[in-house]
Amino acid sequence: MELRSLRYFVAVAEELHFGRAATRLHMSQPPLSRAIGRLEAEVGALLFTRSAAGIALTPVGVVLLDEARALLGHAEQVRARVRAAAGAAVLTVGILGDGADPGVARLAAAYRRSHPGVDVRIRDADLTDPTCGLRAGLVDVALTRAPFDETALTVRRLRSDPVGAVLRADDPLAGRSELRLADLEGRRWFRFPEGTDPLWQAYWQGGAHREGPVVRAVQECLQAVLWNGTVGLAPLGHRPPAELTLVPLADMPPSPVVAAWNAGDANPLIRSFVDAATAAYHR
Repeated sequence: MELRSLRYFVAVAEELHFGRAATRLHMSQPPLSRAIGRLEAEVGALLFTRSAAGIALTPVGVVLLDEARALLGHAEQVRARVRAAAGAAVLTVGILGDGADPGVARLAAAYRRSHPGVDVRIRDADLTDPTCGLRAGLVDVALTRAPFDETALTVRRLRSDPVGAVLRADDPLAGRSELRLADLEGRRWFRFPEGTDPLWQAYWQGGAHREGPVVRAVQECLQAVLWNGTVGLAPLGHRPPAELTLVPLADMPPSPVVAAWNAGDANPLIRSFVDAATAAYHR
């Protein structure tokens, strides 16, 4: 018997309701029902009686519940002892100014559930380093956006977001349903400092050399738009302040959300984190 199947069974046995058990397990009801059916087939007996009034444990189910609780408790003790012997597991994650992204919230919840013994440390990076400190050895893995120089890095695409122009609400172009990059010619754009990754700089300047204020953080970009009428760019999922508006750019390539880590880094926590990120961002 797999421990996962036993966890499913204990949840249903304690809730005596497939819907509530599915909610508790953060899954939908059909796969939970199928898992219990497979477990009953493996045991060779019914674990629950099912009727219009609900479900109840059979005598076999009562015995299995006691044994399953004991097995799951012992498994947790084994994990705790192994973690203690190995020392505290730490994973440092760099995040590029997208902490409000719902994908980050889903990832955090899922990773806490699957890796409760891992100490996840977050490094909030500014816009001047799209690798969030990977090359400097400051983080183990980065949740960021491409494009950037991927030399000596491994990159997994998680999602792509359309991009729009951030404008003041009273800007003559703010009322348009859609813009093209040519509509913004001659306008001042924000720029990143000298030495910023050229691929990254070029993308956020719409593929052309622009003049305008130098910024390092998302809030600096928004303030440059608000105070100076500078053109900013942002993924369409972002919500600017009420004084600003975000107009879709029809000919701007989408902005990929990616996980990145140093090529050849065999840390198993990175692999599990990236797998969890892939699932969280593809919902």
